[in-house]
Amino acid sequence: MARERILTAERRPGDEPVDVALRPQRLAEMVGQHHVVEKLQIAMAAAKKRGEPLEHILLDGPPGLGKTTLASVIAREMTEKPPRITSGPSLAKQADLMALLTNLETGDVLFIDEIHRLPTIVEEFLYPAMEDFRVDYTIEGGLSGRVVNFALRRFTLIGATTRAGMLSGAMRDRFGHRYHLDFYGTDDLTVILRRSAEKLDLTARANTLEMIAARSRGTPRVANRLLKRVRDYAQVRADGILTQDIVEKALDVQQVDSLGLDELDRAFLTALIKVYGGGPAGIDALAATMGQERDTLEDLVEPYLLQIGFVVRTRQGRQATKDAYAHLHFPYAPPGNGKCNPSLPADEATLFDG
Repeated sequence: MARERILTAERRPGDEPVDVALRPQRLAEMVGQHHVVEKLQIAMAAAKKRGEPLEHILLDGPPGLGKTTLASVIAREMTEKPPRITSGPSLAKQADLMALLTNLETGDVLFIDEIHRLPTIVEEFLYPAMEDFRVDYTIEGGLSGRVVNFALRRFTLIGATTRAGMLSGAMRDRFGHRYHLDFYGTDDLTVILRRSAEKLDLTARANTLEMIAARSRGTPRVANRLLKRVRDYAQVRADGILTQDIVEKALDVQQVDSLGLDELDRAFLTALIKVYGGGPAGIDALAATMGQERDTLEDLVEPYLLQIGFVVRTRQGRQATKDAYAHLHFPYAPPGNGKCNPSLPADEATLFDG
């Protein structure tokens, strides 16, 4: 869409300076993800007691839940240093990874974001580095090329992915710890927003942060972004202090409703209900109807609609629930008893995305 989408959980370059300042630096400062934090506390304490680096860690979950933050916290807890950070798409060839691996000290943390997007040749090059801390690297090329075995210092690889299903089994099996990050509850998001408001030197009246948390889609990155947009509104249209009226007006300007849906979410539901009779409808058909990319709908829209029960996936496609009709004030019409929508092409009507 032409308008920048505030509710996307994707990282934006302009967010970084402020977001880094708002992130926790130690495990004790982490809010939420209690099951993950407890397991990490035990794993790190055991590794320190043995005097060994942590085993490799895989973090998976939707964007914006704190995978990068958690990797930085782990690195500081174990080494008092930040991690070496890179991403799967930026490691196009073995030499790109080799430069990182050979500069790691014992115990250092290497963080690879979007690890599911590693090229196959780079992924296979990483296997012996993870298992044996050795790599075979080809120096020069052609007839004069030779393979040299490099010994690496023991390090900890932390991989992050939003699509764990796209990781190969061979890659997943090489991680000693695998943790899934869940969406946050309103109470945890309120605690995060209260800490962020203090760091931003922002005064918030009673129940205002809870209002923002309820519309943050269970995602800390979205919560902090909404807080900054509400702060902007309060500074321009009021005295800079957050009140319930100011928060309501600021979020109305951003077109974020009481459940955290924005215009793209509502457009998705409206198309599903009005064009396809509530479904079932294939994701490609919905994307074409809305003029959006399929990946945009699958990664940025559907997860939250599925989470709050407004959409269900069936073998025939996506289907709107009664709650979605009620939220958009449409009269409820039961779906066609599992039959494919006649307005869909055959291949779209039978599409199943898991």
